[in-house]
Amino acid sequence: MSTPANIVVLGGGGFLGSKLVAALLAKGETYGRPIARIVSADLLAPTASDPKVEGVAVDITDAAAVKALLAEADVIYHLAAVVSGQAEAEFDIGLQVNLMGTLNVLEGARASGRTPRVVYTSSIAVFGGEIPSPVEDHYQLNPQTSYGAQKAAGELLVTDYSRKGFIDGVGLRLPTITIRPGKPNKAASSFMSSIFREPLQGQTANCPADENFPIWHSSGRTVIKNLVHAGDVAAADLGMNRCFALPGRTDTVKDMIAAMTKVAGPEPATRITWNEEPAITPIIDGWRPVQRINPAKALALGFTRDDSFEDNVRYFLEDDIQPGGAA
Repeated sequence: MSTPANIVVLGGGGFLGSKLVAALLAKGETYGRPIARIVSADLLAPTASDPKVEGVAVDITDAAAVKALLAEADVIYHLAAVVSGQAEAEFDIGLQVNLMGTLNVLEGARASGRTPRVVYTSSIAVFGGEIPSPVEDHYQLNPQTSYGAQKAAGELLVTDYSRKGFIDGVGLRLPTITIRPGKPNKAASSFMSSIFREPLQGQTANCPADENFPIWHSSGRTVIKNLVHAGDVAAADLGMNRCFALPGRTDTVKDMIAAMTKVAGPEPATRITWNEEPAITPIIDGWRPVQRINPAKALALGFTRDDSFEDNVRYFLEDDIQPGGAA
């Protein structure tokens, strides 16, 4: 029988982290090994409702605490980060969490001597500037935001630590998750969920982009499925390029609103306003070229994407809707 595996989920208290922990528990194994224990770690200790799960409070900018946390980890999911809008507005915080925090995670994994699988969540913000469309995984990283630069640096470190045999790493460039539950956050892409989530919950939301703006997106349900799969992909199949885009879909705002209307009726769309936002509009205007991605490698490795945005709306209504808005 295979030796049971210990998993650490950094950012376990967040939307993705909490759903990932639940999905891993339901699967019961990772990389062909039964799961012995899951440590769900965040700034505040996440609530654990299963005896296999331990909620732990940790700050990834604390190198010693991270090293101790990862000493027995076989699989590490690194989801902890400061989001794009905050990283741009608060440079020092973004640098400490997204860059130095990631370095602490990699150094902690290295110090364990276990060569753990490290799943690092990156972003299409690593691309930017004058780029072709669609964007290929191997195109040069040229981020145009501090967040993108910090994520790109993390990708390079994941690749190098894997090359050196310190970790068995894989970096996943996540599509924008929509429809994301909860409240709007400081991510520049937050509107890509807000313009559907709030109207479906009876509230208004503003769209700072025009109706023809393309969005590279995925449902949370599919991203969780892909994160779980990332723990299972054989190292030999990953090859030398350890970082790549997860599959997603590109649809315009107009087409996504039409899909929402088809599922939920015409009323939600009437709650959307259309006003530019000085702090957001310039950032997202630079994203247009990176909203069309060719995820050929991920698809070949068995990662999946949604069939339609209508499904995303249905998933939100089934899994996450909070009538009247989040508490």
